[in-house]
Amino acid sequence: MMKAGSCKSTDVTSKTAKTPSQNASLLRHLAEIDLTNRPDPQELARTTDQQAVFDAFYAFATSLLDTFYPERTTTVTSRDPSYVTPEIKAKLRRKNRLMRAGRVEEAGALARQIGHDITRRSRHQLSKIRKNSAKELWKAVRQLTGREHDPVVDTSVTATTLNQHYASVSTDASYELPSFKDSVADHPQRCVSDYQVFICLDTLRPTATGLDKLPAWFLRLAAPVLCGPIADLINVSLLTSTVPTQWKQAYIRPVPKTPTPKQPADYRPISITPVLTRMTEKIVVRRHIYPALLSPPPTLQYSDQFAFRPTGSTTAAIIHLLNTVTNLLTTEPYVIVISLDFSKAFDTVRHSALLRKLAQLNIPDNIYNWLANFFNNHSHCTVFGGQQSTLLDVTASIIQGSAIGPAAYVITAGDLHAVVPGNSLCKYADDTYVIIPASNVASRLVELDNVQKWAEQNNLNLNCSKSTEIVFRDSKRRLTAAEPAPLPGIERSSCMKMLGVSIENDLSVSQHVQRLVTSSAQASYALRVLRTRGLDDEALQHVYRATVVARLTYAASAWRGLAKKSDLQRIDSVLARARRYGYCPADLPSYEELCDDADDELFSKAVRSSNHVLHTLLPPPSTASQNYNLRHRTHSLQLPGHPTHLTDCTFITRMLYKDIY
Repeated sequence: MMKAGSCKSTDVTSKTAKTPSQNASLLRHLAEIDLTNRPDPQELARTTDQQAVFDAFYAFATSLLDTFYPERTTTVTSRDPSYVTPEIKAKLRRKNRLMRAGRVEEAGALARQIGHDITRRSRHQLSKIRKNSAKELWKAVRQLTGREHDPVVDTSVTATTLNQHYASVSTDASYELPSFKDSVADHPQRCVSDYQVFICLDTLRPTATGLDKLPAWFLRLAAPVLCGPIADLINVSLLTSTVPTQWKQAYIRPVPKTPTPKQPADYRPISITPVLTRMTEKIVVRRHIYPALLSPPPTLQYSDQFAFRPTGSTTAAIIHLLNTVTNLLTTEPYVIVISLDFSKAFDTVRHSALLRKLAQLNIPDNIYNWLANFFNNHSHCTVFGGQQSTLLDVTASIIQGSAIGPAAYVITAGDLHAVVPGNSLCKYADDTYVIIPASNVASRLVELDNVQKWAEQNNLNLNCSKSTEIVFRDSKRRLTAAEPAPLPGIERSSCMKMLGVSIENDLSVSQHVQRLVTSSAQASYALRVLRTRGLDDEALQHVYRATVVARLTYAASAWRGLAKKSDLQRIDSVLARARRYGYCPADLPSYEELCDDADDELFSKAVRSSNHVLHTLLPPPSTASQNYNLRHRTHSLQLPGHPTHLTDCTFITRMLYKDIY
C-alpha cells in the first residue's frame, strides 16, 4: 500500500521527444549518402546468407536512430495529468533549463509550443474514439474528471506468467513442420518498386513500434532515402521466400478484460509486430491472396465469408443472413439460426491445415513458400509492469496483430460448408451462423458434428456454452407448426445479437432500437461533461458524429426495413435533441437521409462490381430495355415477382423497387 502523499512513477524510455533540429540534421545526413550503386535485387537474392542482408540494414538504420535521436528516460508519475506524455515532459524540462539560463524568449516560445502540443493531444485522444465505442468515450470522460483508476493487479501475474499463458494457448500438440514447394518458375526482377515503397512509407500512420525498434515516424521521415534499400529488402524477401528473424518476433501488451484481473486469462493479448513486417504482409495480401480468393478451387468456398475481404463488411453479412431467412420463411413455418462461438479462434489455428489450403490457391510458389516461412519459428514476448519476458516460440495461431492474419483466417474457414442441401452458413471471421429451415430440422446435430470435426482438424475449440439458437417465425402468418426441442448444451434465445444488431425471433428490431436510444442518452451526458471541461463545439460535434451518429447508422441498411415507424421516430428524436443542445451541426441530415445515402452507396457498389460480396443476391439484368425504348432507371435488373411483406423489408428488395416508377 502506498503512503499518503506518495505517487507511482513509471520510467519511460523514448525516442519520440524529437525536435525540428534533430529532423533537419538527419535529413542533411541522409542527403549525403550515395545510394546510386545499390546492388541488384537478383544479385542480393543469390547471396547465400539472406539474414546478413537484413542484419546490415537494421544495423545501419538503428545507428542513424541512435545517433540523431538518442534514448532518454523520462519519469511519468500518477500525479501527472493524462495529457502529459514523455515528449511533453521532456519539453517542460528543456523549458525550465532555458529559464534558469536566462533565455526567457526561447523558453516562452517553447512554452507556447507545449501548449499547442497539449491541446493537439487532447483533441487527438478524443478523435481516436472508435466508431460505436461508448467504452472509449466514457474512458475519456473519466480521465478528464479524474475518476480514471488503474485496475487492481494481482502481484502473482507477471510478464513471464502472462507470456507462458499466451504461448500455451498458441501451441499445437500435433504440430507439423511446414512443407515448401520446389519451383523452377521464373520470377520478375523486382516485386515492388522504390516509388511504391515510398508511397507506403510516406503514408504510414502513427502506430506502435515493434521489437525491431524502427518507429513509424522515423521510417516516414526518412522515406525519400530509405525507400530504395527497403524496396531491395522486400524484393529479396519475396524472391527468395526468406523472412528475417526481425520480422518473426512480436511483443504483447496485455489489456485487462475485467476491473480486477486476477489471472493471466483476465488479460487480452494485444500483439505488436514490426512496421516493415506489416507493410510487406499488406503487399502480399493485396497482390496475391485477395485476387486468389476470387477464383478458389472447388474444395474452398468464400462466398459465405464477409470478413477481411474486399467489399466485405458486417452490414453485408447481416443483409445476407436476413435475406436468406426471409426468403425461407415464404415457404417454411420457421427457420433456425445457430450462432457458433469458437474459443480464441485466431490464437489456435493449425499451421499445417492453413498451409494445405494456401497451397490450393492460385498464388506463385515463391509467395507460398514465403508464407510457409512466415508462420515457421514465430515467437513473442510480453511487456507488463515495466518488465519484458523472454521470447517463446508459438506453433499455432495466425499471428494476431499481423496484416496477414485476417486473410489467413478467411482461408482457414474456406472448407467449412453446410453438409445437408438446403442448409447454409453465414460467416464473419470466426462468427459463424448455421441457417436451417424447418424441413431440415432433423439435420441440426449433423451440422454441429460437421463443425466440431472441422474445428478439431484446424485445432479450434467449439464453445457450445456460448453458442445460441433462435427460431425465427413470420408473426403475420398463422402457422401452427410446433418448434423443435432445444439442442442439448446450446441455449435457445428469443433475441439474438448478430454482429452487434439485436434481432428478435419475430424479426423485430425494437430491442435494438431501445438499446441505441439508451446508449445515445448516456453518451449525451458524457458529451456534456466534455463541454464543461473545455472541449470546443467543433471537436464536440466531431466526437458526437464518431460515436452516437455512427452507432445509430451502424448496419442500418440491413435492419432499417424491419423497424417500425415508431422506432424510427425515436431515433429521429435523439438527433433532434442533439441539434438543440449543439452536439451536432444544425445542417446534419435527418436519420432517413443518412440511411438513404448509405443504402444508395452500398447498392451501387453491389450493382457495379461483379466481385462484390452482395452481387450474388441481385437478380439478372432485365431484357425489356433491349426491346423497348424505356426511360432511364436507377438499375437495369429484373424485379422480383410477388414479394411478401417480409422480403419487402430486406435491403435488396427495397433497393430494387426504390425510385423505379
